[in-house]
Amino acid sequence: MRALSFEPTRMLPTDATAQKAANTERVYPVKRADLPLSCPTPDMRLWNSHPRVYLPIDDEGGTSICPYCGAKYQLVD
Repeated sequence: MRALSFEPTRMLPTDATAQKAANTERVYPVKRADLPLSCPTPDMRLWNSHPRVYLPIDDEGGTSICPYCGAKYQLVD
């Protein structure tokens, strides 16, 4: 019997509404215009991520870390 081999499917953006994968980077730059800050952010796909949590980046001196995935958000302006 021959073993089946599967390769991961890569999602390619096909139009302007394409979203980036959630929680794939370790440091995310954030602008004040993007506040309030949540992880995952609104422009990330949520189907394979953790529940949305809001992070108090202003109260934490401009840097905040998600308690679920460990992603670090850095205020850049």
